[in-house]
Amino acid sequence: MYFEVKEDESVKSLWAGVVGIVVILVLMIGLTFYISDEPEQFSPAALIGADKPVIGSATVLTLVNVSQILLNKPGGYLSNDVAPPMVLMDDMPAWEFGVLTQVRDLVRSLRNDFSRSQTQSMEHALLAMADPQFSLPNDSWMLPSSEGEYQKGIDALIEYEHKLRETGHRDTQFYARADNLRSWLALVQKRLGGTAQRLAASVGERRINIDLAGDSAARQSTEVDPVNLITTPWMDIDDVFYEARGTSWALLHFLRAIEIDFAAVLEKKNARVSLRQIIVALEGSLQEVTSPMVLNGGGFGFMANYSLAMTSYISRANAALIELRTLLSDG
Repeated sequence: MYFEVKEDESVKSLWAGVVGIVVILVLMIGLTFYISDEPEQFSPAALIGADKPVIGSATVLTLVNVSQILLNKPGGYLSNDVAPPMVLMDDMPAWEFGVLTQVRDLVRSLRNDFSRSQTQSMEHALLAMADPQFSLPNDSWMLPSSEGEYQKGIDALIEYEHKLRETGHRDTQFYARADNLRSWLALVQKRLGGTAQRLAASVGERRINIDLAGDSAARQSTEVDPVNLITTPWMDIDDVFYEARGTSWALLHFLRAIEIDFAAVLEKKNARVSLRQIIVALEGSLQEVTSPMVLNGGGFGFMANYSLAMTSYISRANAALIELRTLLSDG
């Protein structure tokens, strides 16, 4: 006698559901790794071609390309995404914010310094348009979206660069002068200094308050403790690390472009070596991260501290930057 065993339909449905969930999870994990890869570096010299470049083209085209990569890299712009798995990711949005901060600073310097011959010169209309477009919050996802406004800024920069190369637009200029470069580098110096301080706080750091040092008559709004313990919250450590990576990535390309547009100034001030020191330090900070997570052990503990390693490169870049600004002023 034979008995036919019928598999319970509910068990089949259960297994089908489990398999479906596993497949979805695997796909989401694969997508997460795909869109978490930091973009490759590029050469600003390749953007301007083999012909004799117009002063300013390397810097503006590099700014445009960095901004386009920010929006169009694998996965697109993630900082304002509201759907999974992108909404669950925070490392790449932190990287994007580091890039965006450097883009904003350079656009503002283009508007206020590089495109103007004197302090009372008229600002360029296209740069006056581009600057506020990049000022929209980085996480606005509709009406208007961050990507839409940033793209308008990119379009204005592209038109500005086209006019730089056209001889008929004599009111569109890029002034490669030492004082203009020093103004932008002063802003970069503050950004790198703040970044290094935030990275160092990954292990907790006692800091002496030196806010009023150097001026006996200086005062501040409210009293603060003479010694503070500064510590980055545990959940924010990887965000600070990847924001620093984004800062280094964008700044590395901008400095490579500056080396092209300000070649004559750097030679005259004997400052090219100092610029190269900054570039080398930033290149070191962008070495591949081989761990699936950012490790941050104690300063001299058993586990490595990625944030402190990053701090070393950022601090070296900042020290060389201070030397560069001095050479541009006194060299």
